[in-house]
Amino acid sequence: MATPTAPRRATARLGLPVLLVLVAFVTVTPFVVMVLVSFAPAGGQTLPGAFDITRATFANFTDVLENADVTRWAVNSLIYSLVSVLLILLFSSMAGYAFAKKRFPGREVLFWSFLATLMVPFQATLIPYYILVSELGGVDTYWGLIVPTLANSQAVFLMRQFIIQLPDELFEAAKIDGASEWRIYTTIVVPLIRPVLATLGVFVFLWHWNDFLWPLVIGQSEQMRTLTVGLATLEGENVTINQIMAGATITVIPCLLVFGLLQRYLTDSIATSGLKS
Repeated sequence: MATPTAPRRATARLGLPVLLVLVAFVTVTPFVVMVLVSFAPAGGQTLPGAFDITRATFANFTDVLENADVTRWAVNSLIYSLVSVLLILLFSSMAGYAFAKKRFPGREVLFWSFLATLMVPFQATLIPYYILVSELGGVDTYWGLIVPTLANSQAVFLMRQFIIQLPDELFEAAKIDGASEWRIYTTIVVPLIRPVLATLGVFVFLWHWNDFLWPLVIGQSEQMRTLTVGLATLEGENVTINQIMAGATITVIPCLLVFGLLQRYLTDSIATSGLKS
């Protein structure tokens, strides 16, 4: 007796799109609600009244920008995120190049020891980090906020795995031509790893832009708060839920801009991640 395989295949083909739509709906719904509440009239109005888009207003955004030091917090978050991205990409690409293409004693031991730090949660090192930065006078400073986050083992691992796929003949030819290590790095390594640099840059920016615990600990004055920490403090003040959602909406805008600008490089990274010489 023949089994009805065709209906089963049709159901299977239909099931995956339906599942993806459901996952997308669950993922997007909180953001949609956040935006709707942020544009709702002031006074603590939430759902279902926020669905009335005919009453949408920008008053919540102007109020939160005027009543709180959101602009300063946003500048702190931008400095924290952008400087961290540039330095992490520089250091991790250099380290990844060294671990992938250079030969030196203890290379594998050093690499796997560095990678083993991934198993140590940040909360376990928070107090030692704070004591060290405090002793060096880094509390309430930008360098105290940025420097402890630069040793990113995930970034080094990603760079190393990408650079190790590059053909060794390129580096040998450059050495024969008399190119220095710095020239090899800038003219060969960096141009070839632009897709992974963009991918890692997006992730690092999002990690630092949304970071809460370390900026909360190290930025003890109101002037050194980042946007995530500052918005969290608004909940204890006389601020409506609509203004808080307006501030949260503002925090999402830079993330969307960064992702939109680097989306092409993200696609290139995925397309070339499995290619070798």
